[in-house]
Amino acid sequence: MATASFFVFLFFVFVNLTGSQTLDFIFHGFQGASSNQLSLDGSAIVTDSGVLQLTDCSKNLIGHAFYSSPIHIFNNQSASAATASASFSTTFVFSIVNQYPGNGGGHGLAFIISPSKQTNGARDGQFLGLSVVNEDHGKLSKHVFAVEFDTVQDAESFGDINSNHVGIDVNSLQSKASKPAAYYVDNTTKAVDLKLESGKPIQAWIDYDGVHKVVHVTISPLSVPKPSQPLLSHSIDLSGVLEEPVYVGFSSSTAKLFSSHYILGWSFQTNGLEQPLDISQLPSPPHRTSGSKHKAIMIGAASSVIALVLIVIAITTSLYLVQRAKYAETPEDWELNLPRRIPYRDLYVATKGFKDTMVLGSGGLGCVYKGVLPTTGEDVAVKRIANISQGVEEFVSDIAKLGSLRHGHLVHLQGWCKRKGDLFLVSEFMPNSTLDAFLYDRNKSLIILTWEHRFKIVKGVASALLHLHEDWEQVIVHRNIKASNILLDDEMNAKLGDFGLSKLYEYRKNNYIAQIVGTLGYVAPELSRTGNASTSSDVFAYGVLLLEVACGRRPINENFFSGPSVLLDCVRECSKKGRILEAADPKLQYSYAVEEMELVLMLGLLCSRTTPEARPTMRQDSGDLALRSSSPAFQQHHYRLLSLDLQWRRLIIADQSSNITGDLLISLDHLHHLRFRSQLTSDLHRRTYPASTIISLFLAPIVFSGELSSSEL
Repeated sequence: MATASFFVFLFFVFVNLTGSQTLDFIFHGFQGASSNQLSLDGSAIVTDSGVLQLTDCSKNLIGHAFYSSPIHIFNNQSASAATASASFSTTFVFSIVNQYPGNGGGHGLAFIISPSKQTNGARDGQFLGLSVVNEDHGKLSKHVFAVEFDTVQDAESFGDINSNHVGIDVNSLQSKASKPAAYYVDNTTKAVDLKLESGKPIQAWIDYDGVHKVVHVTISPLSVPKPSQPLLSHSIDLSGVLEEPVYVGFSSSTAKLFSSHYILGWSFQTNGLEQPLDISQLPSPPHRTSGSKHKAIMIGAASSVIALVLIVIAITTSLYLVQRAKYAETPEDWELNLPRRIPYRDLYVATKGFKDTMVLGSGGLGCVYKGVLPTTGEDVAVKRIANISQGVEEFVSDIAKLGSLRHGHLVHLQGWCKRKGDLFLVSEFMPNSTLDAFLYDRNKSLIILTWEHRFKIVKGVASALLHLHEDWEQVIVHRNIKASNILLDDEMNAKLGDFGLSKLYEYRKNNYIAQIVGTLGYVAPELSRTGNASTSSDVFAYGVLLLEVACGRRPINENFFSGPSVLLDCVRECSKKGRILEAADPKLQYSYAVEEMELVLMLGLLCSRTTPEARPTMRQDSGDLALRSSSPAFQQHHYRLLSLDLQWRRLIIADQSSNITGDLLISLDHLHHLRFRSQLTSDLHRRTYPASTIISLFLAPIVFSGELSSSEL
């Protein structure tokens, strides 16, 4: 009886073995690996120490490494039971070394299963060296499975949760499942964070259970055994994703941000558990190359000599001098006449030593930190501008004068500080971040910015620019108007910020030519040719901002297939067709006042005319946004019709009693009828009409803009 049972067991083992194909391999380092075992391309190499290096610390690299032979994970036979039970498991040890810790490296690596070793369409940067067919949404070639170890966040395109995460990808870089990099301590529910680009070796396990159709991903430091609880578990039937035979391997890339990506060891097996890696046989990853080690040795040696001579006195004196120098400030004569210089010590304490966790954002001039002033408890934003020793006197003088500006829609400059060539500008803190974030940031844009808020914002910006251009003692040209420089307070009031690129501009003096600054898409045509900044170039940028707010699109949108799309051209095309409302932001779902939307779109086109002389002033723009034709002030006056511009849908009129001229913006719905009245209106010029007659004749124009100079008529 026992003999019979043994033969039955052998029969089932034989059936199981003949019904599946098992492949396994293991690399303890890659020294001596032949081309029959490992296929490399791009920047991938095997170093002298046996480490598989996918990329080094250089920009815009792509590296791939595949096991050379094709693999059958699933059974070739048609038996559904055998196919369902097919599985694989793999483990590998990797290291990501950032040569400049704290500055951010990139971009990470991925374990991939692909139908081919060919890498046509591979993209660097955030695409991790994978073959991409649609850059906007991170769509990959078909039949690709990947597990990404990503060190750069791309929330807008891929929905990345942070800049240190692990994700499961299926035919797309928009992960099916992802979590911040961490590992679970056995017998607890505690997750310990793990920094992917720490430079320390990290072991990863990827297991696919073909019976239950689930993928498990687990990571831990090299010194920690495999945790019993995986970091990620995701249900998926890979037999419907992969197209056999397949190739398994690794992919990595860099861009402007870069790190070195290494694989130290790798074990893989189909239809079974992979062979464990022997940690003692793995090569060590290369260390960061920096002059800091030599510098530390020299400082240590010098300190030792001093300690031998004067142990207690030297240490005490050194600590005192270091502490005093840390907060030292040396004011110059020209600084004595400037308002409120904030001590550097206060700024250091307010920003917790300018920690990275306090960074609100960064721009061309430097980083902006959130802080709480220790003397007042007030929330502030601190902009740190490095290396401004050249021309600092003129620069700070201009900044100080701007600090005296007081307006409800301008960010208030509260103080400043200069220390060792660095300049610090302190302004009020805006809790709702920037307009740019609300329009485009994936997290904030979940809350759609209503039309009421948008209209309120563009009116606030117009008011701020009018104050800068006409209402202060000197004309100020902002020169960098864009959505990211529009800050929002807790009540969604707009405040125009970043005067770091502003210049005092006096029309009495000759126009000066300065370095061309601004953001692509907002720069007026004449500014790119001559470099002459003016209030008119500000108006152009404001016009683009109006279109951006109304349409919910960036001034220039990159498209992988059709190339860049210019928002201004798109709105002009809609206007020419008489269907300008087609340009409105579809996310609003028509929840807006039609007259206001038409007004903002038309004002945007008027302000962004190619010729500076054809653009309105900010006083006209502010009037257009603030006054309506139905207002009592408009209705109570009589007006003379001076001219009619059907192309730009504006009526030029004059108040009979005061001779103040202004213009009306004609409603889009009635433009067609006005074309048939053009002959009639030519006979009506220079006559006087009450406001109600104007409205009746020209079918409810939208706004009365206010004052215009005679030169504009």
